[in-house]
Amino acid sequence: MSLDPRRDTRWWGWGDPAERATLSDAAERMLREHGVIDGARPAAVPELERVELPEARPLPRAVIEAAGPESVFTGAEDRIRHATGQSYLDLLARRSGRLELAPDAVITAPSAEALLPLLESCAANGVAVVPFGGGTSVVGGGAPFRGEFSQVVSLDLVNLRGIEIDPVSMTARLGAGLRGPEAEALLGARGLTLGHFPQSFEYATVGGFAATRSAGQSSSGYGRFDSLVSAIRLVTPTGTLETPETPHTAIGPSLRELVVGSEGIFGVIPDVDVRVRPAPAAQRREAWMVESFEAGNAIVRELAQAGRLPTVIRVSDEVETEVSLASSAPTGLAGAAFRRYLKSRRREGGALMILSYEGTAEEARRQRGDAVRALKAGGGAYLGQSGGRGWARGRFHGPYLRELLMDRGILVETFETAAQWRDHERLYRAVRKAVDGAMSGEGMDGVVMCHLSHAYPDGASLYFTVISSPGRDGGAAAWPRVKAAALEAIQASGGTISHHHATGRDHAPWVEGELGELGVEALRAVKERLDPAGGMNPGKLLA
Repeated sequence: MSLDPRRDTRWWGWGDPAERATLSDAAERMLREHGVIDGARPAAVPELERVELPEARPLPRAVIEAAGPESVFTGAEDRIRHATGQSYLDLLARRSGRLELAPDAVITAPSAEALLPLLESCAANGVAVVPFGGGTSVVGGGAPFRGEFSQVVSLDLVNLRGIEIDPVSMTARLGAGLRGPEAEALLGARGLTLGHFPQSFEYATVGGFAATRSAGQSSSGYGRFDSLVSAIRLVTPTGTLETPETPHTAIGPSLRELVVGSEGIFGVIPDVDVRVRPAPAAQRREAWMVESFEAGNAIVRELAQAGRLPTVIRVSDEVETEVSLASSAPTGLAGAAFRRYLKSRRREGGALMILSYEGTAEEARRQRGDAVRALKAGGGAYLGQSGGRGWARGRFHGPYLRELLMDRGILVETFETAAQWRDHERLYRAVRKAVDGAMSGEGMDGVVMCHLSHAYPDGASLYFTVISSPGRDGGAAAWPRVKAAALEAIQASGGTISHHHATGRDHAPWVEGELGELGVEALRAVKERLDPAGGMNPGKLLA
């Protein structure tokens, strides 16, 4: 059967087929200066009908009956759309026209109640199950590994899109298949917001937010997704686990925390109870320039430790700031005009900061007052609201720019981490050094940039972006070695291997280095109880 729902995105890439990115002349010049474009090889998109897939293995009759024949899809496009996530290597594989992995079938569960008999049947018949939300993982979280199983299915949660709102408790039960904009629209109709806006917001789902322990761009104000979860359900092959609907409990270790971030290796999350709040009545976004990345980070640390963070606060390092000036994306001004604007404020350059203040009018004023005092004390120069508004307009546009650059044969990829403030500068410099050295060894010419975007009293995250020529052996061979160098440097410097992208397939080899042997064994014991056959999302988190 064919025609799985939700074919509203590019099959070979990201997002809306009608949306296009452009590259400014200044950005083009910068990429040429760094040797990025000259060393690149354009990558054409193949015709969908010509994409080679591994042969599908027919599902056992019992599994088809448990799912319902009308919910089983085996068409080539359905399998292709569920074969990879959205990492650079994933998209490169799609563009190559040959996929090494693909599910044997896609199943769309009609309801949460249908999940348990389906998972039981898959476990009994040797079929691996990979839960699928928005397909936006950049770390291989939804890769359809068969492992030791005869078949593998992608379990698409698109039909689980219900919502129940408790206006007294200010909570909402959201179906796992709701995309970010769908959830916000349903809440917004009641004057509410979840406030969770990762860059993948337009296509990522509530279930994915929970399964990956996601963090949004407004997490300084609203909190990471795990802090928004008040209760959660997990359907496993051995039964259903439900946490109580309560703001807090002292009964044992938190099972809620065990489910959040479990990445589908224990079971399927059908819905999540989340804390919501009134949609902001006031909102102000603006840009500032500070002397250096370190100076900007010091301002963020001061605000975080004083409990006075605004809703959004970001600091770009000097390299990312230069790229931003060239592209004009976050400033709303052309590069030359922006430099004149900087000069009028006695700045030639530095580190760009974006801030957003949200809430009631009084809350927004208070946030801004606290931030402005810290910014001025730290030597910041105010650049106006157009920069903040420009960032907001383009904050979900990055993946489209990546598509444009990949059309030119350019490697674009990201990775992120977090560390205590005491380790922050050392981590930043160690990772830059490791990535620069690895790129040089691979014959890659490009730029490595970074920003801070999620802050806490004790530390903050660092988000790195690499734009480069693919190297002598091509990006598919070179990038894994470059990222391995970055992850080794991160762990050696006291950082986590992921602050919000999760583990998936790509980070699994480094998990023991972070959790320790006993920690990994404890997670394996939980998996053996909840998923004794081992068929839930093989090869992820616990390699």
